[in-house]
Amino acid sequence: MGIRREARELALQMLYALDANTAMGLRETMQTFREEHNEIPARTREFAEGLVTGVHQHREAIDTAIKARSKNWALARMPRVDLNVMRLAAYELMFRSDIPKKVTINEAIEIARRFGDKDSPAFVNGILDEIEACAKTEEAAEEQ
Repeated sequence: MGIRREARELALQMLYALDANTAMGLRETMQTFREEHNEIPARTREFAEGLVTGVHQHREAIDTAIKARSKNWALARMPRVDLNVMRLAAYELMFRSDIPKKVTINEAIEIARRFGDKDSPAFVNGILDEIEACAKTEEAAEEQ
């Protein structure tokens, strides 16, 4: 497993923990993960924490983008794993131009396959493809 895949899986676990335990804050959650996973190399941990911090900072915009593309699905009804996989990938698609979009989507599908149910990869792929298409349209408009 590559460093970034491992970091994304760790980030997913932190986002899931934040979502499941709203009484814990971002710093407390990251500190708990540092203590529980002290064997994780610094580069992996830093990438994971950067993703979690980015999702946390842009969560409203990310959730709005996911909600706009998930017809007949309220965010509250979505499986928590799927929702957090999409939040993680949507953050990369919308705010991290240094990460290739195809890599982001492929990684999200694989993580959804590993942690979600049998329908998770297709659901996650459908939503992220639409977010990517919208991001491309916005980039093209900005270039003109």
